[in-house]
Amino acid sequence: MATLTTSSKRPYHIIVFGATGFTGQFVVEEVARTCNEGPGGTLQWAVAGRNRDRLEKILVQAADALRKPELKCVEVIVVDVAEPESLAIMCKQGIIVLNCVGPYRFYGEPVVKACIENGAHCIDICGEPQFLEGIQLKYHSKAQENDVYIIGSCGFDSVPADMGILYTQVHFKGGLHVCKCFIILFFFVNGGCGHDATWQSAIFGFADSASLKRIRRKFGHKPLPAVGARIKKRGALFFSKEIEQYAIPFMGSDPSVVRRTQRYMHEEHKHSPVQYMAYVGIGGLFSVLKTLFAGVVFWFMVKFSLGRGLLTEFPEFFSFGLFSKTGPTRKQMDGTSFCLRFMGEGYTTGQDPSQGKPNATISTEITGPEPGYITTPITMVQAAITLLNEHHCLPNKGGVYTPGSAFARTTLIDRLNKHGIQFSLKNGQ
Repeated sequence: MATLTTSSKRPYHIIVFGATGFTGQFVVEEVARTCNEGPGGTLQWAVAGRNRDRLEKILVQAADALRKPELKCVEVIVVDVAEPESLAIMCKQGIIVLNCVGPYRFYGEPVVKACIENGAHCIDICGEPQFLEGIQLKYHSKAQENDVYIIGSCGFDSVPADMGILYTQVHFKGGLHVCKCFIILFFFVNGGCGHDATWQSAIFGFADSASLKRIRRKFGHKPLPAVGARIKKRGALFFSKEIEQYAIPFMGSDPSVVRRTQRYMHEEHKHSPVQYMAYVGIGGLFSVLKTLFAGVVFWFMVKFSLGRGLLTEFPEFFSFGLFSKTGPTRKQMDGTSFCLRFMGEGYTTGQDPSQGKPNATISTEITGPEPGYITTPITMVQAAITLLNEHHCLPNKGGVYTPGSAFARTTLIDRLNKHGIQFSLKNGQ
């Protein structure tokens, strides 16, 4: 089995860039936990960011939290995303850069460019469709030429959804036609919240939604073929019998990422594409009223610079506590979990889709711990470990890929199962 190994010129398997950020600190801890999973049972790694003192404090914090004093000796690399020379120096030293510096629409492109030019693979946890699709449009060919893998959205957005569809397809005995995904969050201790950086990504993403349409027009893609009838979209708010609570369409990057993977699998491997819709449960009537009010205020305010400024300055107030500048506490994170429930329909082997409605169904689930700062570091680090150990199972050439298109032929799902993110078949044919 071919693995990616370090050298005197490129001494690190992994460099965590943005290690002092809110998510970055948890990625550092997760890398430290998985050092024995690297090539040959070892992992050479470093942390990178703008401030050496803060980087060293993060390592001390991780060493104390994990009771691993050796973490205090992990190498520190001082890098500023605004300084191309420092980015180049960092990228020349690592096989993979884990980019935790967001919002990616402001800080992501220089990192991608530096990785491609200096031969380092790049994995990020971006949930911003404009950035993800724009990077594919602009850099895919160059990344292919340099045999560099740029794999975006390797956090909760969107590894569970993207790999979950592939998992459901594999377990369906025939041709999967439609898959609806319901996202359910569980809060057991004092509720839960997200960090301000995610909130900012949402603000500027919705404010600039027109750019996503322009990017998609430039691709010039033909519509993917649909097997059987087109999927029926649910309303903007509905009561879901599948999860027994009210639900709304999921506004994150999952639908964009899944569609890109399905297009890749169709165009490169002639797989029949799956129609996909994603929804998120919001609870009972009180939650519905709160969500509707917050949604109307958000949509109005993102249209104006003053409104965006207020949303950015007071995330906790305008999100009803769903986001804050300090992020969740460890206690809140430990009391939060998620479930992704996939409900699929299709045609059994030998059944002609043109002769009637789908004749078989399937239900699968993915469950795991708190999505933003426990699951996301796990999925990001396991994506990197998979790339290091199973490089030969990725697409033949480098390029800009989704998690599903990059890792479809790898053991990433098995690795996630071993780390507390469980893929399971609930009901099949």
